[in-house]
Amino acid sequence: MTSPPLEQQPDRPRQCFVIGPIGNSYAAHGSLERDAYEHHLEVFEEVIAPACAKFGITALRADGIASPGDINEQICRHVIESDLVVADVSGGNPNVMYELGLRHLGGGPVIHIGEDGQLPFDIASVRTIKYQRTRTSFAGTRRLIEGALAAGLRDGFELLTPARVLRAIQLAGSPVPEQPGETERGEEEDDDRPGLLDDFVTIENELAELTGQLGTLTGAVETIGTLTARHNAEVLDLTQANAPASARFAAVARLADALTAPAREMHIAAQNLVTRMATLDSGIGTALEIVRTTDSEELDEDSREFLGQLVSMDEGIGSSLSDLTTLITAIGRMHLMSRQLRKPVKDISGALQQLRSIVALMSAWADQARKLLPDSTG
Repeated sequence: MTSPPLEQQPDRPRQCFVIGPIGNSYAAHGSLERDAYEHHLEVFEEVIAPACAKFGITALRADGIASPGDINEQICRHVIESDLVVADVSGGNPNVMYELGLRHLGGGPVIHIGEDGQLPFDIASVRTIKYQRTRTSFAGTRRLIEGALAAGLRDGFELLTPARVLRAIQLAGSPVPEQPGETERGEEEDDDRPGLLDDFVTIENELAELTGQLGTLTGAVETIGTLTARHNAEVLDLTQANAPASARFAAVARLADALTAPAREMHIAAQNLVTRMATLDSGIGTALEIVRTTDSEELDEDSREFLGQLVSMDEGIGSSLSDLTTLITAIGRMHLMSRQLRKPVKDISGALQQLRSIVALMSAWADQARKLLPDSTG
């Protein structure tokens, strides 16, 4: 099953929206986030944009959207409505995977690319154009994208599994057959969907698991912060004592060895949290919407407790990770000191990026909860 070939509309050029890691253009030179920004900008400018231009398609990234407005809404609209999406899935960035899921479900044409060795296993079954960080590889990748575009423009793009499943459901268009012994139910009879209390029970259990995983993550952050501070003090002492480079190298080796386990623990905990947060977000969003449509004077104790739990959890994580900015700064250039540090620093940096998205989502839940609490002044 394929989507129809892209049609050229005379009143506007065809557009390709590019989703992928972007990094931070304002980060310090040499930092991981600045390196990520420069790398992915190069992929966009040297690989994706020229391949699209060959077929009269304009390529655009999120940081190239010039129109004022809500950036999240703009990104979602571009992901869903653009003629084509090219997705760089390197590293399995949570935001990228979320946006890619929207595109997959809609069934629009999409081409996957990714850095060799950094492809997420979640979409391993989807054909992906691999590249390496070399000029030769970039040129070859551009040609592969051009080939995929030529075939897609000519024959249409293959629909991926989510879109095929949705199309099959839509085409079926008939109710599920009744099971033997079932009687026909009237419209007034309730169905088997969970109610608000059912949602609260499920969310309460999920939040308990989430709290435990947050404890693991914050513990790892504290351990890494302590080890980093201890190492910095040791290096300062060695520098003041005019110690040879071999002594500083030995100190770095000890730090790398000490960081390996907590860095890996932090990376795994962050990945587990991102997965659980994605599952929770839908249920919490539904519960918040039900509470929003209920008169504040009619809110029961379970609803109030649910809203209070979201607020207290946000405040708790904010307090536990108050030194997160300091840790990000300390880790930023550490990978330049020795190759021994690259693996633990990569694990830590990836976890920190995921943690930012986790904290942002929790803050969004809490902001909505504060507005819905009866004693809120907002």
